[in-house]
Amino acid sequence: MRYFFTSESVTEGHPDKVCDQISDAVLDAVLEKDAEARAAIECCATTGMVLVMGELSTHCYVDINKIVRNTVKGIGYTGGQGFSYNSLAVITAIHGQSPDIAMGVDASVEGRSGGDALDLTGAGDQGMMFGYAVNETEELMPLTAVLAHKLAMRLAEVRKSGLLPYLRPDGKTQVTVEYEGRTPVRVDTVVVSAQHDEAVTQERLRADIKKYVVEEVVPARLLDRGTKYFINPTGRFEVGGPEGDSGLTGRKIIVDTYGGRCAHGGGAFSGKDPTKVDRSAAYMARYICKNIVAAGLADECELQLAYAIGVANPVSVFIDSFGTGKVSDETLAKIVRENFDLRPAAIIRTLGLRAPIYKRTAAYGHFGREDFAWERTDRAAELSRSL
Repeated sequence: MRYFFTSESVTEGHPDKVCDQISDAVLDAVLEKDAEARAAIECCATTGMVLVMGELSTHCYVDINKIVRNTVKGIGYTGGQGFSYNSLAVITAIHGQSPDIAMGVDASVEGRSGGDALDLTGAGDQGMMFGYAVNETEELMPLTAVLAHKLAMRLAEVRKSGLLPYLRPDGKTQVTVEYEGRTPVRVDTVVVSAQHDEAVTQERLRADIKKYVVEEVVPARLLDRGTKYFINPTGRFEVGGPEGDSGLTGRKIIVDTYGGRCAHGGGAFSGKDPTKVDRSAAYMARYICKNIVAAGLADECELQLAYAIGVANPVSVFIDSFGTGKVSDETLAKIVRENFDLRPAAIIRTLGLRAPIYKRTAAYGHFGREDFAWERTDRAAELSRSL
């Protein structure tokens, strides 16, 4: 069976990603001083303005105004246009965490009725989280998502290095791959939209991006005469970033995860401390799925975890191996329960989530990059013995 599948990514200058990075930059600054802080930092941005809002409970002080400006400057919004680090109005609307939520996290339902110390941290909210892995790339990620992210990263690289000095921070990428059964056989379509200055011609931009971005990222064996390229297909793209379209934290949840290849529980990541299982349990689910696939227990694995607020243990653990499991899905779920501690405090400890690591996650995907603890495959050998 032949079919086509598509994933997209965005650059760090995309308005929603600007907001994700600000939210996580504030979180990192707080965690650097207070590892036990509770945070749910949201951000929105538009022409000339950034609003930082949400909940923050901590004993430390951080300069949010400075964090916002430094983040925006680092992304590359440094000109005199409608969104620049040195002319922004930065507005803050921060309050403490709800005592009702804090009560559930600080002393879980299970902890109050007996249990060990790890039961004393309950889930920060109800909800379901998904993890995923597939063996079609060395990252154990969908090829479409890997290529879309690498194209977006390359756009930033050629801009910042000066190779294509006319590029500006905003941009989007999209890749459609043709599959035969489970095997990717060719790239059918590449879409790149890149913000640029007023001087460059569309002919030069399209030729440069094809040569210095697409052909540097997509393996030549996947490109053929039938591959279609849509580079700035609407024409000019001079006004971008929050000046061209308002941004909001948490509005790129499919870009952040698996490019639409698997289910999504709906929860966003950025700005949330690790007691929020929207973030920590999604990271743990990826860690588990990656180790299952690396162990050879399945070629493809999707894991759903679900939690109740204030309760440490998940209320359900569900696995779908899409028919690729070497054992049944029920057996895989049993292996997960027996080998991984899924309580929030245990997840935080296993993955080292109290550290200020989050700004690095806030652009180009939270999964598939080896510098994060949830990308380790250190449990694969142990799990392989479960066969």
